Amino acid sequence: MSLYGRDFLSIQEWSTEELEQVLDLAADLKEKQQRREAHPILRGKTLGMIFQKSSTRTRVSFEVGMWQLGGQALFLSANDLQIGRGEPVKDTARVLSRYLDGIMIRTFSHAEVEELAAYADIPVINGLTDRLHPCQAMADLLTIREHKGSLKGLKMAYIGDGNNMVHSLMHGCAKFGMDISVATPTAYEPNAGIVAAAKQVAQGTGSRIELTQDVLEAAAGADVLYTDVWASMGMESEQVARQAVFKNYQINQQVLAAADKKAIVLHCLPAHRGEEITEDVLEGPQSVVFDEAENRLHVQKAVMALVMGE
Repeated sequence: MSLYGRDFLSIQEWSTEELEQVLDLAADLKEKQQRREAHPILRGKTLGMIFQKSSTRTRVSFEVGMWQLGGQALFLSANDLQIGRGEPVKDTARVLSRYLDGIMIRTFSHAEVEELAAYADIPVINGLTDRLHPCQAMADLLTIREHKGSLKGLKMAYIGDGNNMVHSLMHGCAKFGMDISVATPTAYEPNAGIVAAAKQVAQGTGSRIELTQDVLEAAAGADVLYTDVWASMGMESEQVARQAVFKNYQINQQVLAAADKKAIVLHCLPAHRGEEITEDVLEGPQSVVFDEAENRLHVQKAVMALVMGE
């Protein structure tokens, strides 16, 4: 099926079949890259990358990915754009549409990304917002599929803050028939509307989505353990307070022992060792965190190739 011209703002907005197409192409492009086989699918195309939040993995993986696909990427910080000086998003969207073949944006407000997509005539890819992180979640799903062979029927345990990461993971698990048990402290649960939307999709795929405050209950029998930082970017002022609230929401040897003995451990990085995950687990034999980080490159190349390539 053709996905040319589509925006990728949320996993929820794409069908399971379309998402499978992303994972299949990502796996194929990964093999091609490992063989050093050229795949200039986007030769002559240009991606504009808008960054209002700093990044390591997002910038490098999109920029390198675009180069490997035969195109080029332009880094555009808030300081480089008139949007940072008050130009309306809708004007920026229409101007950039005349110059570029696609836009990736990493910012705070999800509504801003939706407005950008509404007014742009070219595909818009969500590189992260405070609400969602779909490219990372797709890289996670690719990593799980590589290590487990399939996705349907597996159980993921997410331990930590009910943030943008778990929102996209719930969407992804629901689409692929994976169970997900989310353990968060009281008052730090995922967005209720996103939970409800994911549960609605899950009814059709056989996925179970559960919320709990009990870390070991969430981890029991899990095939995948997942965590993220306790205080996301922009929440630095809450770091000390959150350390007290989240001190028991950590992936450690006790939590690992509660999961399936062949469980894999994921973390979207950057990691704060000794907080949300212990050093021995992150560096241990069940950690596939750096496979996961690599897969950002391959998944994003697949998304770009599908929505920008004719």
